[in-house]
Amino acid sequence: MTAGHISNPVLPGFHPDPSILRVGADYYLATSTFEWFPGLPVHHSTDLVHWRPAGHVLDRADLLDLRGVPDSGGVWAPSLSYHEGRFWMVYSVVRTVGSPYKDLDNHLMTAESIEGPWSDPIFLNSSGFDPSFFHDEDGRSWLLNMQWDPREGHPSFAGILLQEYDAQKQALIGAPRTILTHEELIEGPNVYRQGGWYYLMLAEGGTGWNHGILMARSRELAGPYELDPRGSLLTTRDIPDWPLQKAGHGELVCTEAGEWYLAHLASRPVATPDGPRCVLGRETCLQRVTWTDDGWLRLADGGRRPSLEVVAPGGADRPTGAPVKAAEHDDFDGPALPGHWSTLRVPAAPDWLTLDERPGHLRLRGRQSPHSRYGQSLVARRLTSVRCEMTTVVDFRPAHFTQLAGLICWYDTTQHYYLRLTHAEGRGRVLGVVQTDDGAYGEFPDSELVVDDWPLVHLRARFDGAELRFSASPDGTDWRPVGPVLDASRLSDDYGERLRFTGAFVGVCAQDLGGTRAPADFDWFDVRELPDPSETGC
Repeated sequence: MTAGHISNPVLPGFHPDPSILRVGADYYLATSTFEWFPGLPVHHSTDLVHWRPAGHVLDRADLLDLRGVPDSGGVWAPSLSYHEGRFWMVYSVVRTVGSPYKDLDNHLMTAESIEGPWSDPIFLNSSGFDPSFFHDEDGRSWLLNMQWDPREGHPSFAGILLQEYDAQKQALIGAPRTILTHEELIEGPNVYRQGGWYYLMLAEGGTGWNHGILMARSRELAGPYELDPRGSLLTTRDIPDWPLQKAGHGELVCTEAGEWYLAHLASRPVATPDGPRCVLGRETCLQRVTWTDDGWLRLADGGRRPSLEVVAPGGADRPTGAPVKAAEHDDFDGPALPGHWSTLRVPAAPDWLTLDERPGHLRLRGRQSPHSRYGQSLVARRLTSVRCEMTTVVDFRPAHFTQLAGLICWYDTTQHYYLRLTHAEGRGRVLGVVQTDDGAYGEFPDSELVVDDWPLVHLRARFDGAELRFSASPDGTDWRPVGPVLDASRLSDDYGERLRFTGAFVGVCAQDLGGTRAPADFDWFDVRELPDPSETGC
């Protein structure tokens, strides 16, 4: 990274729908979590370059019940604001996807500190997702969200709604007003006041390859709004070879010195014979932006494509150093899982996950299958590079074919690869690869290893661009391949027929389909990035 610059993405891996906020000298980023728990991670920075985790807003079971939500449902598109000495976090919980309907609720939580404690969720409405708040200069607060329309013959994205919020009543008041409709798909509304104008920032074109950001403005909050005559502020729809694709869905922040930046999502595709696919999901990036003399927002370089590096606040001469990465090795020696680990739909609970029953180990007690949307014993962390190795070691003694544990490369319940240890009649412990591919289950029995005499089983997943290889070792030295070379690019929202919005995770899990909750003990988990062949000459 060039000194004095911001290197994109600032939050690599699955960190979509970024919301950015400055309070004093502190910057905060919040991102979507969908079906993963805990919900709504917040990152903190003082320079827009170095970002560190600052906890999660939805970190207790009584705040968020995601049991049964569909893949890519759950917590969508948070938006942070600050008003009258409190942080405001508004977000959607979506319980129906892939049908004409969107069953969802929008909620608000507030706190005096970004670390909490946060208030109980306040229900707002259910008319559409992507809510945000605008706090006007007169002290009034307004909720915006897109309107969803499930009727045949009507655009599903039916416009942007505006409605006043009464903080004393903790409720919306007055009738909602549609302040803008557009022939293009628009969502993700945010309002800013600048130079006597109300500016409406919109995500446009859907969150795929056609994604972008569009601006509109009005002298009155309720409109009418005129669209930016130049069109999209930010998009990559016309430059398919650019390394940051799907750029869109953003929010603005102004530094103390009056410099403006745009937080937005983008994806880094890998090439495959079937076209580009974005295994890492939608990531968070930052762009420097400026206001023109005629009052429109532009990227600082005058173009529309996102830059891989942008000048940090204070100018290019300011030394900033490299961003801090998440821990690369977990020993599971602490009292709780580190914050970069997530669970599916439910929080970690002592009836299935412990760190003290066998000190120095993560113990998972097997529960439901990898296809379940209710009670999985699975913990995972975001994949942040398509060239890396993840290694772990497990002590697991299955006595029946219904007991399984191992290393899993995960997109969702319909798409994952699993290096699993189980029991086979007449052979004892066996290790093999199973997959679920666009919902279809499959095995590779010809490559199974009998590991009955291995005291421990070391497991490894190696990502190399669009390829994924599993291997295993009895001692961490003698590595043996398990299963075929797999298509890692299928762990993306660009593969299959289902609507997908998340990104790839890698983690460990255990199943006990007989209900006896057999334990699997993982001693450590290691992540190692691999060199890019294009940078080493290999």
